[in-house]
Amino acid sequence: MLYKENSLRVLFFILKRGQLKMVVILKPKTSTEEINKLTRDLESKGVTVNPVIGTELIILGLVGDTSKLDPCYIEANPYVERVMHVQEHFKKANRMFHPEDSIIDVNGNTIGGRKISVIAGPCSVETEEQIITVAKDVKKYGASFLRGGAFKPRTSPYSFQGLKYDGLELLKIAREQTGLPIVTEIMSPYDIEVFNENVDVIQVGARNMQNFDLLKELGKTNKTILLKRGLSATIEELLMSAEYIMAGGNENVILCERGIRTFETYTRNTLDLSAIPAIKKLSHLPVIVDPSHAAGKWWMVEPLAKAAVAVGADGLIIEVHNDPQKAWCDGQQSIKPELFSNIMDDLRIIAEAVGREI
Repeated sequence: MLYKENSLRVLFFILKRGQLKMVVILKPKTSTEEINKLTRDLESKGVTVNPVIGTELIILGLVGDTSKLDPCYIEANPYVERVMHVQEHFKKANRMFHPEDSIIDVNGNTIGGRKISVIAGPCSVETEEQIITVAKDVKKYGASFLRGGAFKPRTSPYSFQGLKYDGLELLKIAREQTGLPIVTEIMSPYDIEVFNENVDVIQVGARNMQNFDLLKELGKTNKTILLKRGLSATIEELLMSAEYIMAGGNENVILCERGIRTFETYTRNTLDLSAIPAIKKLSHLPVIVDPSHAAGKWWMVEPLAKAAVAVGADGLIIEVHNDPQKAWCDGQQSIKPELFSNIMDDLRIIAEAVGREI
């Protein structure tokens, strides 16, 4: 079946309907006879061919098992320009199906597009006074969202695990007093109803990135999900986890690069800055960076945050504490509000230099 279109809209339609595995791009002005001849040849190999005839491009979209097709054999045809494998298994997160960058709106605050959003706050919610003080400070210095851990996944079962539901209530009080939307981490599918009612952005931590039961349930909500990259997850695995959420109907997903585990032990993790442009090439979803968890050292937060903005991050999530030395959790990677203010001033300059704003 031949489609005569000026754009790739029809191809996108085919991609969404089928399991496209390979794209054959033909040379301009290839005759209908040659197109039909190549189509019959490919179909004899057991695949379905969907030709798209445009004014500038002629494309054959191949659906089915292409594992036995040799691209070199196809490219030997004098009318074939090149052959492309469509290896990505993610569909809804794929930029091929959604060429424009997604912009996620949370109560009037956006993540994605020209604006770089900053999420800031303490690693864990400790007291009402602490969370309100920090919330007021980060808002004053330019943060758009308040982060704070109520439920804390810790390596040791004996470490502080968070104030849990009491922590959520304290976050709500801070939101009432500052107007900042709250971002906090969920641990269990059983808490989805509570989070859906009380939290503005639900964070899925690195340890839960492949908790597929949790992701499926979050896909049934309309709440914005902040999905962090797993400790040793590849970029494709991160995108596939996003696909679990989006396949359920919830397309309000934000991706977060927070460092991965490598052989290096000087820093807590190794921040993969190359992941930002790579993900933005593959996906339309916003990408933010967590320099605090990446380095695990407060004095590295500033240079890593600047680098993240320079390479195209859509936002940052930074741990800020009014008294890091007395923090109940991760004080060594938290910065004071005064330093946060200085960093924000510098980030505005970098953002402007790359055509963005904070």
